[in-house]
Amino acid sequence: MRPSTTTKLVSLTHPTLNFAHRTFESFVWNNIIRALAQSTVSLQPPLSVFARMRSHGVEPDFHTFPFLLQSLNSVPHLQSGRQIHAQAFVFGLDRETFVQTCLVNMYSSCGDSELARRAFDEIAEPDLPSWNSIINACLKVGRSDTARALFDVMPERNVISWSSMINGHVRCGEFKEALALFREMQFVEGALVRPNEFTMSGVLSACGRLGALEHGEWVHAYIDKCGIEVDVVLGTCLIDMYAKCGSIERARLVFGNLGPNKDVMAWSAMISGLAMHGHAGECLDLFSDMRQQGVKPNSVTFLGVLCACVHGGLVSQGKEIFRKMSEEHGITPIIQHYGCLVDLFGRAGLLKEAWTVVKSMPMEPDVLIWGALLSGSRTHGDIETCEIALRKLIQLDPGNSGAYVLLSNVYAKLGRWNEVRQARNLMEAKGIYKVPGCSLVELDGVLHEFFVGDDSHPETREIYMMLDEIMTKLKKAGYVGNTKEVLLDLDEEAKELALSLHSEKLAIAFCFLKTSAGTPIRIVKNLRICGDCHVAIKMISKVYKRKIVIRDCNRFHHFNDGVCSCEDFW
Repeated sequence: MRPSTTTKLVSLTHPTLNFAHRTFESFVWNNIIRALAQSTVSLQPPLSVFARMRSHGVEPDFHTFPFLLQSLNSVPHLQSGRQIHAQAFVFGLDRETFVQTCLVNMYSSCGDSELARRAFDEIAEPDLPSWNSIINACLKVGRSDTARALFDVMPERNVISWSSMINGHVRCGEFKEALALFREMQFVEGALVRPNEFTMSGVLSACGRLGALEHGEWVHAYIDKCGIEVDVVLGTCLIDMYAKCGSIERARLVFGNLGPNKDVMAWSAMISGLAMHGHAGECLDLFSDMRQQGVKPNSVTFLGVLCACVHGGLVSQGKEIFRKMSEEHGITPIIQHYGCLVDLFGRAGLLKEAWTVVKSMPMEPDVLIWGALLSGSRTHGDIETCEIALRKLIQLDPGNSGAYVLLSNVYAKLGRWNEVRQARNLMEAKGIYKVPGCSLVELDGVLHEFFVGDDSHPETREIYMMLDEIMTKLKKAGYVGNTKEVLLDLDEEAKELALSLHSEKLAIAFCFLKTSAGTPIRIVKNLRICGDCHVAIKMISKVYKRKIVIRDCNRFHHFNDGVCSCEDFW
């Protein structure tokens, strides 16, 4: 058949190409609307086809509106979505369960959780997809408590229900709840509902965020036992989990087992993992291998490589990579990349260069940028820059307790106790409280949390006795507490006591009580490890011949035989 004949036939039969062709079959129009709604190519808007459909006198049926609503999936579409809802009402189709479920999805995607809930409440007998839709709607706006309340009263659940709720807990920072729900899924559903890759990716993410290596290893074994394929997506989740749990060796193994078909996300996960563990050289080598194998890096990849340069103090390499990102790879830096560059210069004491980056950025500096500048200026004693950065932080985030605490700490290091009291009184007046230091350890599959000066653990007495024994042994080996780290107006003895009660020291004492000699210890801390704890733990690793791995809010510290992997650069 000649091309011209083909074109002519299409134009005579396809209503979107020849709107003079009248058909009263809604089936044809519905298929066109569906094709446009599901198309990844920007063609004619489905709404314009619907308007043509109506202009030809074709009445919509209960298939029409779900296809239309499917195409409305962002905040700017909300008004159009409400208009389509009104049309469904006019034609008496707004009570069709399938249409109602699509309305819930549409309002959720368009950012109006209240209308999504109202649409759900109007469903006389919600089916399983309707329940899943309203739960997702609540989770999208961070209302995990509401979503969980709905989840708990669902008449039935499928793998989508469980997976959505598990991933929702993870997105809301409720990692323990995610793991608990996964255990409940196995207990309640048994073999009736089998987890899929989406379920397991959420569970692995929760393990990684908690640093729960034992849980993560068990989940990996469970994946193998269930015969779930470890494709590149799940493999990337495993790499990320092992890296965040402190086992970079297992992350390397998973990465290698993915073979030659690794995508950019798998490479980026491995690069980021190496960066957070301080393996800057290996990270740069892997980045080079990635490019040699023809995998094009993206902005996440470059963020990982720049972080490696930050932790390794590789200033010249970091500058060059930042330049190549835009000039050779066509990737426009976002604020996180600029944050890395400021951090890179700040840590190296190049505060003038850091200021130049801040002033030349194409976007307004945010909390990340001022925090990076603050870190460098504080480390190198530039009090003026410290004060500027801190005040900018407080302007941008008035409820940020860390900014007020750092401001008072800067004054405390200078012995300006009046200003310290003023800063802390201001916090109290505004109802802002310091985030307490917290360390988490996992033993025999149970997560234990310790706070600074904690006395809530059932074995507090034994923990404190062990801690006293550890500190006594360290002092005999030459340890002297760095009381400059205690930024309170106390006498020296009280400062030494305050230092000894930091959460990571309590966690180590607990691990000494519960594990045999030589067992590695892994700890996750929510704040940056202080200088005194860093010195003490190096000594503990040597005196007690223990490998101790600590993940603080910046990076990993691997302590072994009196040395830390960060080389005292953090």
